[in-house]
Amino acid sequence: MNKKISQDKVVYFINYILLALLLVIELYPLIYIVSCSFSSGDALMAGRVRFLPVAPTLDSYKAVFEYSSIWVGYSNSLLYTLVGTFISITLTLFAAYPLSRDDFKGKKILMGIFLFTMMFSGGLIPSYLLVKNLGLIDTMWAIILPGSVSAYNVIVARTYFKQTIPKELLEAAQMDGCEDFKFFKSIVIPLSTPIIAVLCLWTAVGIWNSYFNPMIYINDEAKFPLQLVLRRILLLSQVNLSKGNVDPMVIQKNMYLSEMLKYGTIIISTLPLMIIYPFIQKYFVKGVMVGSVKG
Repeated sequence: MNKKISQDKVVYFINYILLALLLVIELYPLIYIVSCSFSSGDALMAGRVRFLPVAPTLDSYKAVFEYSSIWVGYSNSLLYTLVGTFISITLTLFAAYPLSRDDFKGKKILMGIFLFTMMFSGGLIPSYLLVKNLGLIDTMWAIILPGSVSAYNVIVARTYFKQTIPKELLEAAQMDGCEDFKFFKSIVIPLSTPIIAVLCLWTAVGIWNSYFNPMIYINDEAKFPLQLVLRRILLLSQVNLSKGNVDPMVIQKNMYLSEMLKYGTIIISTLPLMIIYPFIQKYFVKGVMVGSVKG
């Protein structure tokens, strides 16, 4: 008995060590970015930031607030995310619920079509031509509509409906004269809060972090989402520099400012998702597990 207890202690000790190492590996990049956002430009350019901020300053966040393009991108991303998430969740639920019903004819064929889209796509050029011919170039619909329905999300939601909504509940509602749409709106949706919350977060994160589709379909800088603005800052180091100024000290100062602007923008861009996540986390275990089993 004592030998078994001692073996369990060893196993627990090893698990705690591994989990602690994993925690450090996961947290260090976040801590490093936060520390860089509060460090001076000189420390960043010299590579002196390792863990804690060096020469703490708020200059990076001051630069973010002064850089107008960031706020234009911020408002665009917020609009795209809210509208895109609403449309995506609405279409996903309307597609998933009929597929979960045993009395829905042709559901196997439709599921096969959904699965086909998970493995094959038209490719970039046909997709671009389709968006262009529909007149969606340089509009937010070019970002939202092409990926508004995910086959994986439909399968997860369908499985959740199938396992969570009892047939007896539907039969009782039908006996009381409840129509299908009313049953879906008044009973299915309220009982599906966990999976809806999970799908909302998945969709919102995908749209908020997306930069490739906007880069392909959006040409007007006034319609750039935040990720495209951030990409320009990170890759091209574009800041509001004075044209024709060749003073070495001013150039060095602008380089420091550009470096601080990068990290400040990263923190600002991830802040909305960091705020939303704690409120949705409680639905994750129930929503993901129930919606994923027997998919």
